[in-house]
Amino acid sequence: MNAHLTPASNADNTVLQAHNLRKVYPISNGFLRKADQLQAVGGVSFSVCAGKTLAIVGESGCGKSTLARMVSLIESPSAGALTVGGVDVVAASDHDRRLLRQKVQLVFQNPYGSLNPRKRIGQILEAPLEINTQLNAAQRAEKARAMLALVGLRPEHYDRYPHMFSGGQRQRIAIARALMLNPALVVADEPVSALDVSIQAQVLNLLADLQKGLGLAYLFISHDLGVVRHIAHDVLVMYLGHSVEQGNKETIFSNPLHPYTQALLASTPGLAGSGPAKRRMVLKGELPSPLNPPKGCVFSTRCPHASAQCLVERPPLQNLLGRSVACFEAQRIANP
Repeated sequence: MNAHLTPASNADNTVLQAHNLRKVYPISNGFLRKADQLQAVGGVSFSVCAGKTLAIVGESGCGKSTLARMVSLIESPSAGALTVGGVDVVAASDHDRRLLRQKVQLVFQNPYGSLNPRKRIGQILEAPLEINTQLNAAQRAEKARAMLALVGLRPEHYDRYPHMFSGGQRQRIAIARALMLNPALVVADEPVSALDVSIQAQVLNLLADLQKGLGLAYLFISHDLGVVRHIAHDVLVMYLGHSVEQGNKETIFSNPLHPYTQALLASTPGLAGSGPAKRRMVLKGELPSPLNPPKGCVFSTRCPHASAQCLVERPPLQNLLGRSVACFEAQRIANP
């Protein structure tokens, strides 16, 4: 290991830790005019341990994919702390960040667009090894063939092209490519949303088997709560770039406390839980613009429980009934 990459003590087996992670994009308003600030992620904290899956859920535009890009080191956070294997990503040099990227790999949403149609499957799988390791051609080929077998594909698939495979098979190939460098964390950004429902369960079961066998940590991005309930251990609910509820999957699914979490679960048949979310909730209004977010609670413009305090003050995350929730009315919702 590089001398600059000596990790801190990691006795609790934490693979990734984020603290108050933020991402702000400047939006140009034209020549000589001050740029606007688009806050895509507004201060999110979480950790992911080996062998566990943290699911990030929320509607489109809530900052899920931006968070995934920061975790996978594609983009740098505007503020906050991010560590991988105990190593500070923000303070790392370019050389060290390149080594850290090997520890975090991505599985993209679209298996039809994420594989190079001009390359054979063997070439696609061996590319990460060719770039990042000193393995010779024979060693790279051997590992690629072994990885194909691990994801349930046959040896003859090594010499075929992506267009010769179904969507489910292509996503298995994408998963195999993500595992070629033996990462500690896999960021899966909507990995089954482009697949037929009949194939989704097969890919999810494969991910679960790989996690069990290899001790992988997953950061799983999804809007499908049925999928999340199948694969996640913990859930982080995001709205307009902020974490509004976070905790163990069973705790949140059985009794959600934040009105937005309740609305998400109530919109999915069979997932309404036992608490207030069991009643049908319909959110009114549109998601506010991240260029002009509400002054107080980010959910206040659509929340049926919003009080005068919610309109002017942003609620902090507080521990309540075994989870963290950012809502001034959470105690009253928990005990109506």
